[in-house]
Amino acid sequence: MKRNYVVAVTGASGAVHAVRLLEVLTATGCDVHLVISQAAVAVINHELDRKINLDKFSLSMLGLGTGDKNSQDEKLEKLRMLSGISSEQSNVLSVSSGEPGKIYYRDYRDLASPLASGTCATDGMIVCPCSGSTLGAIASGTNTNLIHRAADVHLKERRPLILVLREMPLSRIYVENMRRAIEAGAIIMPASPGFYHNPQTIQDMVDFVVARVCDQLGIVNNLIERWGS
Repeated sequence: MKRNYVVAVTGASGAVHAVRLLEVLTATGCDVHLVISQAAVAVINHELDRKINLDKFSLSMLGLGTGDKNSQDEKLEKLRMLSGISSEQSNVLSVSSGEPGKIYYRDYRDLASPLASGTCATDGMIVCPCSGSTLGAIASGTNTNLIHRAADVHLKERRPLILVLREMPLSRIYVENMRRAIEAGAIIMPASPGFYHNPQTIQDMVDFVVARVCDQLGIVNNLIERWGS
């Protein structure tokens, strides 16, 4: 059965992690419901030099969906092979047919979205990167947008919720909110790459974080060299 996840992008630094996560999830045959906050738009523009229009969103705004960049990515090609997916195939069929996943855009203002209900079956949610304010809203159960509500749904439905926090230093408020989120069932994963895999590029460090997120979701990947391998 095809897996599907919610990926929420918020206004913390580290938008490159979100883009890479989208690439990896779809390369391994997973469908993705993508939600982008207004604050994330400014960060994506500044860090990735990409202009996002949330009212007329297309994957090309994130550099996704064209196929050219991804087809030249050796790691993604290996992931496709590991998942039994060919880069030459269509992206509209299920993983059981060996097809890449699809990305569905969901407006962060739409509280009537299917993601706002526990009846919308997903396999988990990743907030990547997760800002301190989003962490606070999730920890307190405050639902002012679809990202907050979808996270709340995942907690109450006991589904995996991963918060890729990208803040430093950490205030006592952040630490308390992390504790509350963990006690509610969330998984806190700071965007802190290891270095034992001998990273040579920024992409290598990004891949470490994304690989560890995928590990938590049970998604087999070979993005990094494992310790002791």
